[in-house]
Amino acid sequence: MKIKGKVVIVLGDNIDTDLIYPGRFLNITDKLETPKHLFEMSHPDLRAKIQNGNIIVAGANFGCGSSREQATAAIKYANIGAVIAKSFARIFYRNSINLGLPLIISQDAAKEMQESEEIEIDFDKGKIKNLTSDKDISAISLPKQALELIEGGGLIASLQKKYGK
Repeated sequence: MKIKGKVVIVLGDNIDTDLIYPGRFLNITDKLETPKHLFEMSHPDLRAKIQNGNIIVAGANFGCGSSREQATAAIKYANIGAVIAKSFARIFYRNSINLGLPLIISQDAAKEMQESEEIEIDFDKGKIKNLTSDKDISAISLPKQALELIEGGGLIASLQKKYGK
């Protein structure tokens, strides 16, 4: 699986779920409504900049904090193409795969990329190519099972395809 997109933002370490999706909006149950509050408190101008397929790049421990699925949903349904981070909080990582949000771990991406750069991610091989600077950036390929779930649209969509609705 490969994805091309522009970097919409480069974030630092320890971006928690409260920054991604503020807790005061947890009563919103429609996943398609969650992007309206993505990074509302910490990066209020970001939503206006997001275009379909953009990529979020971050440092270590992205998605730490509470286990709220809304943080992952807000990113996915804002039509973000992928998230690249030095590391992910375990529950956020699992929520992302379950919802079909592509993510990949790279130790160097946050220091090697800037906003507006065009990149290509090869999830199978664990490679990132910065098309703007023509640099290759190492990453860790996703496990086969995780890739299958993401390519299938997430856990529920994959199970529905396998077992029927």
